[in-house]
Amino acid sequence: MENGTLNHGVDTGSTITIKGILSLLMQNIIDEQTSDKRVISLGMGDPSAYSCFHTTHVAQEAVVDALQSDKFNGYAPTVGLPQTRRAIAEYLSRDLPYKLSSDDVFITSGCTQAIDVSLAMLARPGANILLPRPGFPIYELCAGFRHLEVRYVDLLPDKGWEVDLDAVDALADQNTVALVVINPGNPCGNVYSYKHLKKIAETAKKHKILIIADEVYGHLAFGKNPFVPMGVVGSEVPVLTLGSLSKRWIVPGWRLGWFVTSDPSGMYREPKAAVPRILEQTDEAFFKKTINLLKNASDILCDTIKEIPCITCPLKPEGSMAVMVKLNISLLEDISDDIDFCFKLAKEESVVILPGITVGLKNWLRITFAVDSSFLEEGLRRTKSFCQRHAKQLQRY
Repeated sequence: MENGTLNHGVDTGSTITIKGILSLLMQNIIDEQTSDKRVISLGMGDPSAYSCFHTTHVAQEAVVDALQSDKFNGYAPTVGLPQTRRAIAEYLSRDLPYKLSSDDVFITSGCTQAIDVSLAMLARPGANILLPRPGFPIYELCAGFRHLEVRYVDLLPDKGWEVDLDAVDALADQNTVALVVINPGNPCGNVYSYKHLKKIAETAKKHKILIIADEVYGHLAFGKNPFVPMGVVGSEVPVLTLGSLSKRWIVPGWRLGWFVTSDPSGMYREPKAAVPRILEQTDEAFFKKTINLLKNASDILCDTIKEIPCITCPLKPEGSMAVMVKLNISLLEDISDDIDFCFKLAKEESVVILPGITVGLKNWLRITFAVDSSFLEEGLRRTKSFCQRHAKQLQRY
């Protein structure tokens, strides 16, 4: 019991990791499972677990050919293979008003290492960094490890989860080294317009701070706003773009990421294998299929959420693979908070959903919809039944 509420073994006084709390939720199911219900996870952003989401044959064949060539068994350069860096520079340059070179690209073990390396480069005594809330918890963990002070900039749910630029003005000072922008949004499922990205760039320029653009969900947009990379404003403000093959190619286990410096004006600049085939030869039909699957899944999610009074969705997902929904605890008679909700849901219905506190918003939920439609429909049906059982007497539906 913590402050009068059950915390189910979760230490809310420290940083909560997504994998950590999902592990606790899964263990809760294993320890308490009394039925033969299949476990449905709407908590982890790994669509590769479902047969409808699988990578392109080009990617698989490229890796096999690279392995069988016997040309890549030795140590690679620390910054990555030259041909890989060149291919990523060409791939990203397609959407930019200038050309990146291989010297702008650095290869990492997934986007998580790109985050850690980026923060390590920026860390110095007394420095602070502006992180979005809700956001991705790895940033806070890496900042703490690098002794960077974290200052949170709230995202505005009633404005499509836009960055609160007034908050940036209030929080930024001479020791602020960067503002993190996640687009398409994780965990909110939003996609920023060019107009908003331009305003973010203008604000960062005013405060002379760099923008870290987390675009791991780049191009996974299916709403009114097309995906626009932050690098388009690189001539106005330096941008450090983070990305990976993980989401767009549905290969999170391959752990191939990158960070890229977009600074054509040189404002921040100091003296300073299989991938080419995957980037260059993947058929556009593969990407369209993935987008259609995600859009259909988001439609199923939002239509069902409307039938559950205690859960509301302020913004229908327009990109990425997850969405934030608001949990109204006052309509439930024996649920104390989002953590309690998720643990009891896992125990009673074998459905795993991520509590919002994990990404910075208490009494919200993060639902991942990159799952097979039959699993998604069943998981949401069970969630609805759970909410009906726990609804206050006058609110039963």
